[in-house]
Amino acid sequence: MLLFFALGLLVHFVFFASIFDIYFTSPLVHGMTPQFTPLPPPARRLVLFVADGLRADALYELDENGNSRAPFIRNIIMHEGSWGISHTRVPTESRPGHVALIAGFYEDVSAVAKGWKENPVEFDSLFNESKYTWSWGSPDILPMFAKGASGDHVYTYSYDSKRQDFGAQDATKLDTWVFDNVKDFFHHARNNQSLLSKINEEKIVFFLHLLGIDTNGHAHRPSSRDYKDNIKKVDDGVKEIVSMFNHFYGNDGKTTFVFTSDHGMTDWGSHGAGHPSETLTPLVTWGAGIKYPQRLSAQQFDDVFLKEWRLENWKRLDVSQADIAPLMTSLIGVPFPLNSVGILPVDYLNNTDLFKAESMFTNAVQILEQFKVKMTQKKEATLPFLFAPFKSLSDSKQIDILRKARSYIKHKKFDEAVSLCKELIHLALKGLSYYHTYDRFFLGIIIAIGFVGWISYASLLIIKSHSNLIRGVSKEVKKPSHLLPCSFVAIGILVAFFLLIQACPWTYYVYCLLPLPIWYAVLREFQVIQDLVASLLTYPLNHFVGYLLVFTLGTEVLVLSFFYRYMLTIGLTAFAAWPFLTQLWTRAKVTSLSWTFFSLLLAVFPLMPVVGRKPDISLVMGAGLLVLLLSLYVVTSLTKRKDSFLKEELLVHLLQVLNTVLSMYVVYSTQSSLLRKQGLPLTNQIISWATLASSLIVPLLSSPALFQRLFSILLSLMSTYLLLSTGYEALFPLVLSCLMFVWINIEQETLQQSGVSCKQKLTSIQFSYNTDITQFRQLCLDDIRRAFFLVFFLVTAFFGTGNIASINSFDLASVYCFLTVFSPFMMGSLMMWKILIPFVLVMCAFEAHFFFLVKDYGSWLDIGTSISHYVIVMSMTIFLVFLNGLAHLLTTKKLRLCGKPKSHLM
Repeated sequence: MLLFFALGLLVHFVFFASIFDIYFTSPLVHGMTPQFTPLPPPARRLVLFVADGLRADALYELDENGNSRAPFIRNIIMHEGSWGISHTRVPTESRPGHVALIAGFYEDVSAVAKGWKENPVEFDSLFNESKYTWSWGSPDILPMFAKGASGDHVYTYSYDSKRQDFGAQDATKLDTWVFDNVKDFFHHARNNQSLLSKINEEKIVFFLHLLGIDTNGHAHRPSSRDYKDNIKKVDDGVKEIVSMFNHFYGNDGKTTFVFTSDHGMTDWGSHGAGHPSETLTPLVTWGAGIKYPQRLSAQQFDDVFLKEWRLENWKRLDVSQADIAPLMTSLIGVPFPLNSVGILPVDYLNNTDLFKAESMFTNAVQILEQFKVKMTQKKEATLPFLFAPFKSLSDSKQIDILRKARSYIKHKKFDEAVSLCKELIHLALKGLSYYHTYDRFFLGIIIAIGFVGWISYASLLIIKSHSNLIRGVSKEVKKPSHLLPCSFVAIGILVAFFLLIQACPWTYYVYCLLPLPIWYAVLREFQVIQDLVASLLTYPLNHFVGYLLVFTLGTEVLVLSFFYRYMLTIGLTAFAAWPFLTQLWTRAKVTSLSWTFFSLLLAVFPLMPVVGRKPDISLVMGAGLLVLLLSLYVVTSLTKRKDSFLKEELLVHLLQVLNTVLSMYVVYSTQSSLLRKQGLPLTNQIISWATLASSLIVPLLSSPALFQRLFSILLSLMSTYLLLSTGYEALFPLVLSCLMFVWINIEQETLQQSGVSCKQKLTSIQFSYNTDITQFRQLCLDDIRRAFFLVFFLVTAFFGTGNIASINSFDLASVYCFLTVFSPFMMGSLMMWKILIPFVLVMCAFEAHFFFLVKDYGSWLDIGTSISHYVIVMSMTIFLVFLNGLAHLLTTKKLRLCGKPKSHLM
């Protein structure tokens, strides 16, 4: 059995890892030749302002008095430059946004494993191609463009990471620090001849990363006065910096200014997903090489922003975020970043038609170079007779388009040349996507074959060992045939040879070879398959169809709940009716009514909003008060039982009650302190971390009696959950736990109903008893229902108050009792633990079932769902084993406050 579980973990880990080879591989290729426009650029230097977290509407709209929050930027739009909306892609996070802006490509998801800080792959950027780049701002953003840059020409100046505090009194100081340091830098340059010489070179970049708006948005929401005032501060700072540049360089007209943002922010202060408030960011450019404002009488857009912002008479030029990189490179005359997929927005350029056409031609050649390298790499790694080229862009078509474009430029048909180059770029980008996903279908089929094999093997093993379906299995020992193993060995050798001659990565060998032993094990059970089919054929058809429909419906509800949370409500409502469809109602009315009540109460949570809600500390306080009332009732009930509730255990429960009170105090006082902009009190932070650290230890001091231990676990985890809550979700684990308590009781009734004679009383069960899991009983239909209930409750624990698939479901305010200084991994870990707490409560409740003869681990259904939820499903399957171990530890182990052993008389 241990071998079976070890094999199961290995299989699921391999299949889990496969997602990164199939869907999340880096799109970057290397080996291209740098491309640049062979004409003099309009600018010698470029200044890039990135206002982190700035929404387009927050910058462009007028306030309630009809005034602009950014009067300097608005004056630029109307009198000096060009403007528009930069459309970002998900994930709308700082690192991917800056990579798109500065390197011109949309970063692959592999960077998330580095917290968006480090470079998982090397890439080229505007900074790397520049003569010199000086940058000021956040220590989370600047280093990633300096790391890997060729030579020593990218200089970074960052403040201490502790300044990125969401509870700080004034987050605008982050931006003030940048503006002040830029001014000091130029003041120092006047007296430093070496530095003065460098900043008077051509092809140089100055990058100002402004984090204050993003920090204020997270801490106070974009609708807050803090967020809006920060925009005014940034506008004032940009005005001063522009004036300083013009004065320093003697108004030589050779400086280009670009003002934009990496991503926006939702009304509730988050980003990461694809809501328009996150993906629509401002873009304002002016200076050398940029078109002056163009007045129009009317413009056609699919939105109403122009009228809302009162900018309908100034031409709006929208771009994709990656398009900004080629725009900046063409303005200062440096090579396009090698991995850029941006398309030069020529409408922003104030230059000759020849310059625009030549720049567009260079852009097309640069992207075509990536396509050719990608195609060559894939062609060399594929057998000639199996290689399927991208037919829309053959070698002859490439040559033909380039020749035509060059001819158009020669004959001064610049518009035609630009149009043809755009066509070539679109084809090359399609080809890049084609070759990037070239192996996806093949790997997907292999993984699917492995999945089906593992499900089949696990099902056959359980049916063979713990089912009475198989009655006619022959016990005659037959001489094993060597044909089957020899066949699989031969297939394995052929597969390995096939992968070897194609120079496939070592992971491909694992994915392709792992299904072979799995299917070998399946086919070895051919006799079991035959007997199973024979047994099913004797089963009444109407019963078989009925069970199949119920199974299918239940599985569909589980699958759909990943996409539509209200499906959990439908499932829980159906659960509520279960006792009334069986004999449970007549045997245990109170238990049945309790089951119905808590099922319906839990069904409310998936209907509650997970995004856009404001923090409501009163609900957190209410949840804490309910926990205290429940604690009082339980402790009072237990103390009435003679000799069953000793002083040591009473002390443990009282300590947990005190911890709950402290958690409520910390939540309230932290909220009050942050509202006063006094930051996170150190005492509150210490209490929060101490509560978290002790949450898995304190329950081990309680009695191992079933309900006492489960209640101790609930108290301990609820204290932590209160600290991580901002609203109604604080009630969720309490309601879920109540339903789990009732589940234990109602399953006890089903055992009695089914005639299990050795059923124990729940009050007499102790987790410390040694149960022999090797003494399996025969499985029955109730075990399938229990397995389904477990999986359903686990899914409910994941999605009951949020959607783990969307980063927008989680509010950073949830972790403010623990820390307010920006730390993505620490904050992410705390929020992940918040998600897992209901998961642990469900597993601890299910652990109780092992102590009244439900001794099988079950055959958990592999939930078929879309690839966007693949990781969640695989994580649940893997975590199920680990959390079962954690639940076993929490429920069965006992720590003592003193060395003298105690006896427990029940």
